[in-house]
Amino acid sequence: MSQQTPMSRVEPVWRTWMERWPTPADLAAASPAEVLIAWDRMGYPRRALRLQEAARAITERGSFPATYEELLALPGVGPYTAAAVVAFAYRGYSVVLDTNIRRVLARWHGQALPAPSQTKAEVDRARSFVPHGNRAWRWNAAIMEFGALVCTARTPACQTCPLAGECEWNLAGQPADVHAPRRRPQAWEGTNRQARGQIMAALRREAHTFEGLLSTTGLSVQRFGPALDGLLTDGLVEQVGDQFRLPLASNA
Repeated sequence: MSQQTPMSRVEPVWRTWMERWPTPADLAAASPAEVLIAWDRMGYPRRALRLQEAARAITERGSFPATYEELLALPGVGPYTAAAVVAFAYRGYSVVLDTNIRRVLARWHGQALPAPSQTKAEVDRARSFVPHGNRAWRWNAAIMEFGALVCTARTPACQTCPLAGECEWNLAGQPADVHAPRRRPQAWEGTNRQARGQIMAALRREAHTFEGLLSTTGLSVQRFGPALDGLLTDGLVEQVGDQFRLPLASNA
């Protein structure tokens, strides 16, 4: 939930979610529609369906995956999520390279920012910093917070940073980023994501005909059609007769 959504929005949803579905079996037994309604407006709703698919896989397995490789086999779980679970849930050795950790390590080695895409060399270099044993999760958590609060992207607090005297980037005079200009985040207004969100919000309340859904969302036909088609393709919406609704059964 927190991978692409701020924790301030995640926490209330997570608490309600865990009260309703405290075990993987509970979540697996829910309908996709119930899951998508509970996901509410956290964005990227396909994550909700992947989470439910993972709950089904764990329920069928009879136990939680115990290793990084087993976690990667779960639907919707990539390298970052698997590494985070190993570190923070299992307290095992793992390198959790989130944005903050990548930035801290890049500056330690003299660069303003890490490369846009993570490389194997970057992962290998990070491994040399992470302590083994049950201290690994503490290191990951500490450097994440350090990057979020001190070594920030735009206004790092170098004047109070305890590592300023050893940081190669700071000692070099804080040179500018050497990588190619990064794409600016896409504006929200007028995007396909916004249109998809408006359709999902309407269907979380009730099913609609095509005309009713179009009228409820207030979208233009030019934006509405592609957004609805995409939601149908992604399994986030289903059509039954002339009605569009959230899916009541899994397509998995």
